[in-house]
Amino acid sequence: MGITVGFDLDMTLIDPRPGMVAVMNALGVESGLPLDGEFFAANLGPPLDASLRGFGAPEERIPELVTRFRAMYPDTVVPVTVALPGAAEALHAVREAGGRTVVVTGKYGPNAKLHLDALGFEVDVLVGELWSTEKAAALTEHGVRVYVGDHLGDIRGALAAGAVPIGVTTGPCTKDELLAEGADVVFDSLTEFPGWFSSFGEPRGSGRSARGRAPAE
Repeated sequence: MGITVGFDLDMTLIDPRPGMVAVMNALGVESGLPLDGEFFAANLGPPLDASLRGFGAPEERIPELVTRFRAMYPDTVVPVTVALPGAAEALHAVREAGGRTVVVTGKYGPNAKLHLDALGFEVDVLVGELWSTEKAAALTEHGVRVYVGDHLGDIRGALAAGAVPIGVTTGPCTKDELLAEGADVVFDSLTEFPGWFSSFGEPRGSGRSARGRAPAE
């Protein structure tokens, strides 16, 4: 039986930054708040409500802003989002080996599904609105043994679930930051994942007692 591998979405499998800039800036104009789309898109990962608070949005307006952002999202972000290099191949590598793919993301689930459908990404499970160590519950529930993400929060989630944490530097975090957080392996892009995964094999034992290692060069 194959291994179940989890992936983050934003800046791991997809690059939604142009649309994220546009939707956050549009929301700022509409709401009259100083929302910075460029900063938001350059630091994807934390939940939307936390980002809005960081821009100084009043707490009582957060629910309406989140609802409006989600409503604007499909037409503004999805059409201009592209797959990151190696994303389709990484998902295919897991399936080819008889494994399952699980996407666990902080993004609103219905909008995350629009991205997967638009790019033709077939995954076995999609779970949305989980961030950092919150992801551990979904990773554990679905038997994820390896979790791949671009953010320190993704590494924390994998560690909390006892999954092998794999980093990728296509997001806001550097290789050194991801390794310091506990990543076993860090890739420059997912183009490196199939080669690593082909030598990973089924771990013996449980939890992180048998961690994946990059093949020797």
